[in-house]
Amino acid sequence: MTSFSSLRRDLLTRPIFQWAQGVMPALSQTERDAIDAGDTWWDAALFTGDPDWNELLSFPKPRLRPDEQAFMDGPVEQLCAMLDDWTMTWKTRDLPPQVWTFLKEQKFFGMIIPKEYGGLGFSAFGHAEIVRRIATRSVSAAVTTMVPNSLGPGELILRFGTKAQQDHWLPRLADGREVPAFGLTSPEAGSDAGAMIDEGVVCRGTWEGREVLGIRLNWHKRYITLGPVCTVLGLAFKLRDPDGYLGGEEDVGITCALVPTTTPGVEIGRRHLPAFQTFQNGPNWGKDVFIPMDLVIGGAERAGQGWKMLMTALAAGRGISLPGLSGAAAAFSALTTGAYARVRSQFNVPIGKFEGVQERLARIAGAAYLVDGARRLTCTGLDLGHHPSVISALLKSGATERMRIVVNDAMDVHGGKAIIEGPRNYMGAQYRAVPVGITVEGANILTRSLMVFGQGAIRAHPYMLEEILAIGEQDLDRFDEAFWKHVAHSLRNGLRTVARSWTNGAVSPVPDAGRATRFYRQMGRYSAAFALASDIALLTLGGDLKRREMLSARLGDILSELYFLSGALKRWEDEGRQDADFPLLHWCADTAFATIEQRFDELFANLPNRLAGWLLRAAILPFGARRRGPSDNLTRACAELLIHPSEPRDRLVENVYVGGKDEAVGQLIDAFERVVATQPIHDRLKAAKVRDRRLAWEQGLITADEAAALDAADKAVAEVIAVDDFAHDGLATPAPVRSDAAPRPPSPIDRGEPRSFEAPQPSI
Repeated sequence: MTSFSSLRRDLLTRPIFQWAQGVMPALSQTERDAIDAGDTWWDAALFTGDPDWNELLSFPKPRLRPDEQAFMDGPVEQLCAMLDDWTMTWKTRDLPPQVWTFLKEQKFFGMIIPKEYGGLGFSAFGHAEIVRRIATRSVSAAVTTMVPNSLGPGELILRFGTKAQQDHWLPRLADGREVPAFGLTSPEAGSDAGAMIDEGVVCRGTWEGREVLGIRLNWHKRYITLGPVCTVLGLAFKLRDPDGYLGGEEDVGITCALVPTTTPGVEIGRRHLPAFQTFQNGPNWGKDVFIPMDLVIGGAERAGQGWKMLMTALAAGRGISLPGLSGAAAAFSALTTGAYARVRSQFNVPIGKFEGVQERLARIAGAAYLVDGARRLTCTGLDLGHHPSVISALLKSGATERMRIVVNDAMDVHGGKAIIEGPRNYMGAQYRAVPVGITVEGANILTRSLMVFGQGAIRAHPYMLEEILAIGEQDLDRFDEAFWKHVAHSLRNGLRTVARSWTNGAVSPVPDAGRATRFYRQMGRYSAAFALASDIALLTLGGDLKRREMLSARLGDILSELYFLSGALKRWEDEGRQDADFPLLHWCADTAFATIEQRFDELFANLPNRLAGWLLRAAILPFGARRRGPSDNLTRACAELLIHPSEPRDRLVENVYVGGKDEAVGQLIDAFERVVATQPIHDRLKAAKVRDRRLAWEQGLITADEAAALDAADKAVAEVIAVDDFAHDGLATPAPVRSDAAPRPPSPIDRGEPRSFEAPQPSI
């Protein structure tokens, strides 16, 4: 056996190894750190081409713990009642002082900090549900709450800090004595962290009256949420050690440190106004700021590990915060748009009965079901101890893109009601927040084009990373072992794909899932096809696939659709296979399958190797792309769920804050309930062909109480469809005055250097 392995290695593997060195993608250190950060989970199962669906269904159902539910019912509910988005956006441009105090006193900034350090110690699901609930009331308040619990000093200290740092900083962060922010994005370096020019130099200096070893920092950051009001700034910078104090090379690498904002040379306080969202966000600067080495997160031994630390933290936070905002926007749109489509009539017919509107309502309902299912599944993985970086990336990107579609659909159905600003407009803030979610924590263009499949193919593939590492280390034996396992894996997937595609999934193994069993057959078919297509694309393009971003994006889209639908299937199982919810699951499946086949078709048409494209098409889509998405009947069924009271509607809009009847959303729901309650009276009058209510009362067709109920419903509807107007001088509020008094370090343009056209990625 040994001689055969040696013979195979020398005669077959060696020339392949030499060829692979020229075509396989090389990993930069930044890419290696990003891939090493976090781990894999259900994404790795999908990459095998033969996921175990029973394993998916065995994952625990996410639930709020008793202390988390009590916090939702108490402080979260109180917080929502304290918020007035109209006043915050157009008058004060900030959360009220009493809200800031409440957030600190109730430890909203310490949700992820363990109880032993004075925090709340909530689960990922508890954290996500709280952010989602607040976001249905105010996006600005939700962002303010989520940032200290996402990418920020808290999680970095918790995961990487020294014991002394944890003991000192975590209790202070938990109870609000310290307000954190994290500075990552620079004007010169957005998505390309390697282009960062913010610098720290190891040197000796004075700190609190003592000469110590430390770092002298110079930086300029922007887009930093909580930056204008933070008391401690987490900072990412490139560290140099020209005098060799740390005993290594001069260029140490990206490093993360804590900088108290009272330190001499730190400048904060100026604000950005991101799409008229009023959460605190702004630039900051530091000039010759000296900090001791003790403020490097994790101490001197963690110097140079900052990028890996950030990617590890982001792998968790990105799977909670922005999917929470997206789920909130989808559920909020489902609640309000369904109710509005029921109470708003044209031509004496509720607009929710028009098929053009029903198409939008169905898309809102389906997306709300899908996004929340994927969000819950991801929280389950996080609470099981995983930090799945690829899943977090595709979830953030996919959820926020669906948020964009859903909110636009909601705006279209509301029409002028959602355009005219004022206290009555409950959609405006959600609409303005969409581009923020699209852009932050990894801009969607780059996430979709580079990260989802680019990192997934290396990190989640069973053998790809091992092969790349073997090539990088010139280890022929290691490559030989991984490569032939990869060959066997690809052959199995090829046979599996042909069998499942040519039988339309009939031979795919499936769990006992009741009505949903047929969806698992197609999921098995497409996951095998995805694994095969990934291998062929990598084989024929090699490292060039990194530059073929449109091809990579299409493969990433297929992986994303498989993951999101996995979440929807798990949700249907967790909620007891509710037959009334089946139209929503069916809509999600039909939409996903149509998208998957479309992406496969586009991939095959654009592969540079035409033979490979033809063979893949014959194996995966032998009868062409036949999926067309949800039928009209299914679309109508989903739309009907939103315009009538029902258990599926209640499950879709669960955890959405409504407020009292003196507020816009509360008034809408009151009108919705009144219109539904009086519908039988309208039906009776229509059958009798009597439109005059007084005449109907005189004829005994309705009672006095019923007439009063009809009048009350009409009054409630009139209040809902009304929009705000203002006196001319009431709109003449002074605009914020921009001052150039704050110090501004010279940009590359000021210094006469070439301008970078790298699209910056905001950091929150």
